Amino acid sequence: MTPFVARLDCPGSTSEKAGTSAACEGCPNQSVCASGAPKAPDPAIEGIRLKMASVKHKILVLSGKGGVGKSTFSANLAHALASDGTKEVAVLDVDICGPSIPKIMGLEGEQVHQSGSGWSPVYVEDNLAVMSVGFLLGSPDDAVIWRGPKKNGMIKQFLRDVDWGELDYLIVDTPPGTSDEHLSVVQYLSGAGIDGAVIITTPQEVSLQDVRKEIRFCQKVKLPIIGVVENMSGFVCPKCKNTSQIFPPTTGGAQRMCEDLSLPLLGQVPLDPRIGRNCDQGKSFLNEVPESPASMTYRTIIQSKTKTF
Repeated sequence: MTPFVARLDCPGSTSEKAGTSAACEGCPNQSVCASGAPKAPDPAIEGIRLKMASVKHKILVLSGKGGVGKSTFSANLAHALASDGTKEVAVLDVDICGPSIPKIMGLEGEQVHQSGSGWSPVYVEDNLAVMSVGFLLGSPDDAVIWRGPKKNGMIKQFLRDVDWGELDYLIVDTPPGTSDEHLSVVQYLSGAGIDGAVIITTPQEVSLQDVRKEIRFCQKVKLPIIGVVENMSGFVCPKCKNTSQIFPPTTGGAQRMCEDLSLPLLGQVPLDPRIGRNCDQGKSFLNEVPESPASMTYRTIIQSKTKTF
């Protein structure tokens, strides 16, 4: 297999140059883009449905606000599910402009390869695979400066062209907000079925405001909500074991919000500096510090919800 090099010069299907620029030569959709015909349902949806038939459970991890620990939760969720050696697990990082999953999973510098069956994901373990635009960049510091159509095209390729194989769980880590990436994932997986979304927040109102928008998004696009996880929910002193509220829940935190909106609160994960340290080192926090209150909360959340799948 040879390393895959992504083409970054696609003009996008809505561009005036769609189907006519030099970058379009050889693309199977060139004639469709050049025709200017009204958009029909994307034919990729059916192809993705067939591709995803071998994936039992598809879970989106969402947040309204950046920096609340969404990618950290996605990584820990994947590690916990994969710890059962009988389960096949994969993480798809669709945070196109800020892909942090390669760093968190200890895969920085890895490359995507292409074979006859499609793009091969990068493996953390034999039963834990990862795909991210971060693997297509020359350097972790390279900026991805794309408009919506390019982002959508990349997400489509991830879902359609990656050789996922037989999976028990596909965890989709998304960027903050309710924009192109979120709409694309929901649209492209509409035929395949999504189990639902786990929404990540922190206790303070500035985060909850944006999370309520994320919940509205899920309701509008008919995306089931598995539940809410509150990260950074107090700090448990490793010596005295007392809990301090670093980010006070001035309006009642996620618990009050979930009560008001009739949503399940899956758990409240306390702050632990070792979480960030293990993310920076590309190690599994759950494996490295299994006795931490945060680790135990993660496992309780995951064990309680996987029983419902």
